[in-house]
Amino acid sequence: MSTLPPPRRKLEIELPPDLEATYANFAVISHSPSEVIIDFARLLPNMPKARVYARIVTTPLHAKLLLQALQQNLERYEAQFGEIRLFDSGDDLASQFFGGVRPSQP
Repeated sequence: MSTLPPPRRKLEIELPPDLEATYANFAVISHSPSEVIIDFARLLPNMPKARVYARIVTTPLHAKLLLQALQQNLERYEAQFGEIRLFDSGDDLASQFFGGVRPSQP
């Protein structure tokens, strides 16, 4: 006797028309036994601080599901646009992101 999984219901997601997109190129991830916290920040060249623009608090289960969803989406992205190349592991973070950026000389 086989049982069929319950039918998936369609989820409607409301995206407010006045929602402003926020760019982030840096994330700080921390956790407790019951929560995973992700702070999204923007790191800019020649700036000593990265400003946090959004904080997401979620459960470890949802964080793992998010990880799987990101992995699937990045695989689709690479299938369409090519491999996303990572920097050498010996480079520090600032060099990885901004090593090619140099101030103009007078």
